[in-house]
Formats: sequence, C-alpha cells, structure tokens
Amino acid sequence: MNSKIAITSLASFSPLGDDAAEIWKNYLSEESLISLHEIGTTQALVSALPNELVLKIEALRHSDAKYKSLDATVLYAILASRMAVARSDWKDSADFGINIGSSRGATHLFEKYHEEFITTGKVATLSSPTTTLGNISSWVAHDLQSKGPEISHSITCSTALHALLNGVAWLKSGLATKFLVGGSEAPLTAFTIAQMRAMKIYASETSTYPCRTFDFDKTKNTMVLGEGAAVACLEIANHENVLAYVEGIGYATEVLQHGVSISAEALCFQRSMTMALGTIPPEEVDVIVTHSPGTIKGDAGEMIAIQAVFGNTIPLLTNNKWKIGHTFGASGLLSVEMAILMLQHNHFINVPFLNPQSQKRDLKKILVNAVGFGGNAVSVLLSVKA
Repeated sequence: MNSKIAITSLASFSPLGDDAAEIWKNYLSEESLISLHEIGTTQALVSALPNELVLKIEALRHSDAKYKSLDATVLYAILASRMAVARSDWKDSADFGINIGSSRGATHLFEKYHEEFITTGKVATLSSPTTTLGNISSWVAHDLQSKGPEISHSITCSTALHALLNGVAWLKSGLATKFLVGGSEAPLTAFTIAQMRAMKIYASETSTYPCRTFDFDKTKNTMVLGEGAAVACLEIANHENVLAYVEGIGYATEVLQHGVSISAEALCFQRSMTMALGTIPPEEVDVIVTHSPGTIKGDAGEMIAIQAVFGNTIPLLTNNKWKIGHTFGASGLLSVEMAILMLQHNHFINVPFLNPQSQKRDLKKILVNAVGFGGNAVSVLLSVKA
C-alpha cells in the first residue's frame, strides 16, 4: 500500500463496555463475560451488554420519536459512531463516508414483525424500512448529519473487516478523504440461538470458560453469541492522532465444500494472510488476533493456515471470543480494537487455553483475521505510529 491509511479514532459498544480504560481493564482480567441468560423462552450461554449500556440504548431510543422504531443493531451503531467521531477531529466536518455492516441486520425487529404476521396476517407500516440492511449506515448518517456516501452490507462474520477494506479502497481511489467503518450486531434472540444449536456448534456446558477458543483438546463445539458494535475513523494521515496504520489488507473466498465450514486447511485464510503481509517478512508480525469461533473445525483450520503461512516463526496468538463470544458482523472491528489496545499498551493478552505465551519484544505489528459463512476471509495488518 503506497499511501498510509490511518485509524485516527475507534469506539465500541459491547459487553466489554464503551470506555477505552474500562475495556482494557476487562481485557486484563482473566474472567469471561459469558453467562447463562433467559433468551425468549430458552436459556442460553451468551455475552450480553451490561445494564448501564442497556440503559444508554433505551435513553437513545426515547430521545427522538424517529428512533423508537429502530432495531437494536442500528442503535448500537449510532452510539458507537457518535463516540468515534467525538474522539476524532471530524466533529466540525460532515464530509465523510460511512460503511457499517451487519451479518444478520435487524434481528429483533424482523422476528417481531414476522411473528405478528403469522399471528394476525398483517404487519406494521414500518416493518419494511426498519428491517432493511441499509438501515444501519443511513441512520448513522442521519444522526451524524454526514454528507458522504452511505453503505451497508452483509458478508457474514467478516462484515466489519470488509467495511474496513471498502473504506481503504474509497480513500485510495481519491473519492473520499475520510471514512467511518465498522459492524454492528444484536443477535441474542431465541430464533438465532436455535439456528446455531441446529448446526451443532453452540456451547452447552456452563463453566469458567464456556467458549473454548483455541482449545485444541476440546471434544465439543463451544461457540457462544455476543452482541455489540465497533467503528473506526479512517483517513490518509500521518499526524499525532493516529492510533494505528493499516499496513496491509488481504481477502479471499473459498470454493465451498459445505454451507457452513471452511476447508480443513482454511485456504481462504492462507491467501488472505499472505496478501496482507505482501513483502513484509512473516517474522515481523508480533501477534495474530485470530477469528477462532470456538468450534473444533474452525479453530483447527485457522491454526493450520497460520502454520502454513508462518512456518516456524508463528507469532503470539490471541482472540477475544472466549471472553465476549462471537459478535458476528461486529467481531472483526472488535478484534481490531483489541489489537490497537495491545499496541498502545505494548502488552500482549493471553488466551486461557494455550500455554502461556511470553512477550519478548515490543509490539509493533499485529495481524487481525475474520471469516464467515461462505469462506469470506479478511486479514488486516496493523502497525504502530510511523
């Protein structure tokens, strides 16, 4: 990449909290934020927003009559976007694009309206506009009064990192100078849990760590759902406000052998990581924030891909799904946030199931992975300030 793309601000809204200091404190803790909750008429292990953030969502919902009919996915994105822009130097500018996606979109509202239709044969007037996937970026644009392009999309669980790719492309093309990118997801519904259980990938055992990401001795799948949003301000910049640079990007799509899983060798990850590295020697990468959803095949495939690309120089490995579950379309940007916090604090966060890994040098380059149904892998290489 010729010109440097900088992340100049980042904000999130998740079980970790919405304040950078609080989020880092939660990462330093060895405690999982996954617990048993009532989801509709069932009980399930999930990572849910803390009560104080739920209250912020309700306050936003009732702050404007137009917001009362919006899905939680949209409200999460609005709050995270407000914070990201407030922390940037964009506050007096409306000239920025927006690309915030979601794997499932307006999950709660869609299920609510569909249930009403099955029961009564009718739906509310706003059932269509409030459940379209384009809802997210358009409402964020409305809230922030931006004047740039608005894009919403779904590329399953790699959605947020694909948004980052799109932002980089717009900036590199010269069609925009600033882009707000990210993902938002509110999937904690009984129907969504039932879908994951039907695929036999969902965690069923309550323990200290219900989601056993990168535990290669597990005999059961242990994926757990989480919720939240994360967004980042991207621009071509080289000044003191830079949190990290996007040094490399990679993407790949596999030829599907199955509608759910990637190949045993995770060929998509091999290609995306190789592309993100470019001419950078693999040994310069200090950490990989893995996708690793807590499934037997998903975790093993990504590890095989890492071994294929990095050989005997495998970096430190970490992830956050053991702590906050899988947030689907938001997960990639939450992983980027984790990477940036580790770079800022020069501190590696271990995973409970791998042998303790020792940080032996300053953290300067971190690779972030994400992949979703359909084998749509993305890898993003982040580096510290130049």
